Amino acid sequence: MTTTSSAKPVTRASGLLPADPVLRRCALLTLVNSFGNGLYFPLGVLYFTRIVGLDATSVGLGMTAAGLVGVAAGVPAGRAADRWGSRRVASLLWAGTGLATAAYVLVHSYAGFLLAVVCATGLQMASRGVQGALYADVLPAATRVEARAYLRMVTNVAMGVGGAFGAIALQLDSRGAYMTVIVLNALSFAGPALMIPGLPTAPHAMDRVSLAADAPAADRWRAVRDLPYLAVTVLNAVLVVQYTLYEVGLPLWIVERTQAPRWTAALLMIVNCVLVALLQVPVARRCSRVSGAVRAMGLSGLLLAAACAVYSLSAGLSPVWAVVALLAGGLVHVLAEVLSAAGGWTLGYALADARVHGVYQGVFGAGMSAGMMAGPALVTLTAIRHGSAGWAVLGVLFAVAGLAIAPVVRWAGRDGWRGED
Repeated sequence: MTTTSSAKPVTRASGLLPADPVLRRCALLTLVNSFGNGLYFPLGVLYFTRIVGLDATSVGLGMTAAGLVGVAAGVPAGRAADRWGSRRVASLLWAGTGLATAAYVLVHSYAGFLLAVVCATGLQMASRGVQGALYADVLPAATRVEARAYLRMVTNVAMGVGGAFGAIALQLDSRGAYMTVIVLNALSFAGPALMIPGLPTAPHAMDRVSLAADAPAADRWRAVRDLPYLAVTVLNAVLVVQYTLYEVGLPLWIVERTQAPRWTAALLMIVNCVLVALLQVPVARRCSRVSGAVRAMGLSGLLLAAACAVYSLSAGLSPVWAVVALLAGGLVHVLAEVLSAAGGWTLGYALADARVHGVYQGVFGAGMSAGMMAGPALVTLTAIRHGSAGWAVLGVLFAVAGLAIAPVVRWAGRDGWRGED
């Protein structure tokens, strides 16, 4: 990726608003969408089990099937972005997600649930790589990684606020409250979908679609046979498993294996959201070149291993000391998280063929989706089932994945091309 030491920060010195008007618009649509997602996430499963009346296991299986569809759809969606433009495809995917999400209010059977959730989840997950291509097309290359860090900060804040309002709907526990949240979440996709086509294409990307169309057929799908890039994608997917610790691993660990109060899981999530919002942008500024990204990913893997070790120590401690150990692990974990996120963004762009960013970002996004899908089962089979030994296995896996990034990136460099770096 092309970077310069004189590139201006994405935010003004006097405030939090970005200086770039394009990034401001991206931040607005991210804010709206993330608020809707934050509203919905705390109560999505409960709506289908408590209100619709579906079996919890069946709902889980349906959501897993929908996730598999989303992973499979990532690369074709990326190719569509190369063929017809990332703005058009991203807008259509978000609009489709909004319509499919709104259909949840019409679900009265398991067949209807499957149809709606496969469409909504599949379209949303397919859009992950297309968003990567979209940012490559509309944001300046010199500050793209920092800009994505800023958008992640916006995402965390908006989801936290949305989650607080979602908790009110949970407390009301009525069909009307659940349906209101579903409709608002649907609008959080449909509204931003109308804003995406108005994003101006950055000068460096003006001819990307025509270049992608003119590229030889083999190059259009190069990402799916680019072994170094696929290897980086897999290693990044392993590090992405860390996100499921907050959603699945730590809540189960706290309840089943420690004497810490149950609210500790919520405390860890709040601490994580606040620190990510504060740290992600300054950390990303140090990881905007390949060398910095490689170091960040390696350090992230080691820090995740350390966090796993500290989490495991919380078993058998008194309630107070268990909370202290979990918070200490959470602080190490958040440092690893912001480092791996920034490093992953940089490598995902820098090692890609800039002519066909859509397919490359589709592959990278599919890898992240696969890591998120595999995470709950992996964490449960290691840390939750086997305790300290399981945490050790998980920590070694993280450390190896992070340290393996360096030789794989060197391998990619011997291919004779370096994308935009």
